[in-house]
Formats: sequence, structure tokens, C-alpha cells
Amino acid sequence: MSANGKLAANFDRDKLLNQIKGAYARAPYFPQTFSLLEQIMRHEDNNLFRFLHHSIVKTCQHLGIATGIRISSSVAIDHGLKNQDKVLALCKEVGASTYVNAVGGMELYSKERFREKGIDLKFIQSKPFEYEQFGEAFVPWLSIVDVMMFNPLDIIRTGISHNYELV
Repeated sequence: MSANGKLAANFDRDKLLNQIKGAYARAPYFPQTFSLLEQIMRHEDNNLFRFLHHSIVKTCQHLGIATGIRISSSVAIDHGLKNQDKVLALCKEVGASTYVNAVGGMELYSKERFREKGIDLKFIQSKPFEYEQFGEAFVPWLSIVDVMMFNPLDIIRTGISHNYELV
């Protein structure tokens, strides 16, 4: 991928799909997961944002995640704002009472600043989720692709809705 907002000129969709096939062809949920990955990879838009947005939307549909996804640039705020100020402006504009960020952002945001604006700031921390991987020692936190290759959708959906804590 390149920094100019486009997929790298040498991005080879078929090569990546073949690498995934080579790694996961024997996985129990390979057929349905690979079908999803083909839909994602075959997306013809070379704009990096639109390609990634499409992949997120398709993955959410596959997993039954119905949360609405809004593109922040379509929200009427001062887009010159940065970091926490931009997030606070986005929250205010959409009427959010709670903002949930990945736990890695704990140092980026101040619960006090959010509280001053009437917004409850939470951080989501995934709990360990262990599953069988070709009978080998479990390797955690690989990717959603790995999770989907080795687990039925109902188990993944249960994990998504219960296997975390808000801090």
C-alpha cells in the first residue's frame, strides 16, 4: 500500500489470495471465509480508503455486525482539528454520549476532557480468544481472517458481543 492514498501499483490481488489459500486451504471454515476474501480483494477501486472501507463493510456484513459506519469526513466539523479535539467535535456533532476507543489509545485521550463535554470515554479491551489452529500450539492475536478460518460464525458472533471489557 502506498502513502498517496492509492493501492500500491504492484499490489497483486491474485498473489495475496493464493498466499491465503496456501496458508488456510485446510482450515475448517476456509470455503466461506475465502469467498468473503475474494469479494474484498476483487473490489476494483484502487483508492486505499475506499478499498479498506469496502473490506470493513463486507466483513461486518459477513459477521452480522449491524453497527452503522459513518465516514468522519462527511460529518460537518472543522476538519482542521486534530487528535482528541477532532474526536470531541465529531462526538458533539453526532450527539454521542459515549465514545469507545481501542485500549491502545488510553494515553491519547483524557477521560476528564471527555467528561467536561458530557461524553463518557471508554476503552475496549479484548479478552483472550483461543481456538484450534491445525492442532499446533495456539498463536494469539493473528487476524480476523485467522479467526474466521477456524471458527463457525455463531462462535465468532458470541465472541464479538461478549469477549471484551470496557475500561
